[in-house]
Amino acid sequence: MNRKIIHIDCDCFYAAVEMRDDPSLRHRPIAVGGDPGRRGVISTCNYEAREYGVRSAMASAHARRLCPELIILPPRIGYYKEVSQQIHRIFRMFTDTIEPLSLDEAYLDVTEQPHYRGSATRMGEAIRKQVRSQVGITVSAGVAPNKFLAKIASDWNKPDGLCVIPPHKTDTFIQQLPVEKLHGVGRVTAQKLHNLGIRTCADIRRYERFEFIDRVGGFGEHLYRLAHGIDERPVQPRSSRKSVSVEHTYPNDLPDIASCQEKLPELKQKLEERLQRSGGLHPIKKAFVKLKFSDFTSTTMECCEGNPSLDTYRSLFDQAFKRKAMAVRLLGVGVRFQEHEPAPHNQIAFEF
Repeated sequence: MNRKIIHIDCDCFYAAVEMRDDPSLRHRPIAVGGDPGRRGVISTCNYEAREYGVRSAMASAHARRLCPELIILPPRIGYYKEVSQQIHRIFRMFTDTIEPLSLDEAYLDVTEQPHYRGSATRMGEAIRKQVRSQVGITVSAGVAPNKFLAKIASDWNKPDGLCVIPPHKTDTFIQQLPVEKLHGVGRVTAQKLHNLGIRTCADIRRYERFEFIDRVGGFGEHLYRLAHGIDERPVQPRSSRKSVSVEHTYPNDLPDIASCQEKLPELKQKLEERLQRSGGLHPIKKAFVKLKFSDFTSTTMECCEGNPSLDTYRSLFDQAFKRKAMAVRLLGVGVRFQEHEPAPHNQIAFEF
């Protein structure tokens, strides 16, 4: 069964967040990085700055020489983390199998997900649209049968693009790739391959496996597999999920416990949908609720319950609300899991 992997890469993430928050920066060359006078380094820059040759990891002083009008902003890493978490909440609407690579980049395995009748292409487009509308920045997406190809695809139509490599087109796509696109090929390895007359994956594929490895060395096995589109690495979440929850911030504060209880059925339904997307693989240990009051203080309440009902959450809401008995701006409900090995599950084939 072909896997369906989506690689999402935010477009000039730090700079995009800064331009979103300050529209006067749009269409001007900007970068996020260290002070040029203190040997600072550029973390990222927008596309206007790239037209001058400014690049990530470049000394800020050199970047300023290339582009005298460059606006260099200090990084706000804590804030960027919050924006990244907002994006990941969108990812989790589609799958819980997410491998973050950095604040602005992640792999998603949507192989068995039912959204859009299982179409990874439509899921990738939906993610892009939701990030644009809810977060206010753009992302590029690559859809392919493995991680290697999905990552290449996400860079293919940047910025704000989508590239899909369906299984029946992988051979055609791979053969025209320059060897520099292969994971692990830097300047030295690329030159070594060029010296052998190897410039594309098609050139690698003209060799028999053992002949290629003999000429290139031990790393040749890895390159040979990639040039044939073979990448069996799974999408690996950093750690197994310990909880699942949903929450909502209301435009008008909820004045009393009755108005909070009114919102509970909808929250409980959303929680059940989120649990279904995770495959129901983890036994539930506890139920919990979260309330954020109008003074911005928060409280949580939980209880041991393996199959929490609406009444379970009603009781927890009552107890949590009594701690302050004031208007509420945010409600959340969730469950915590027992430590448990995932149960086996059936695979379902869907359209790519």
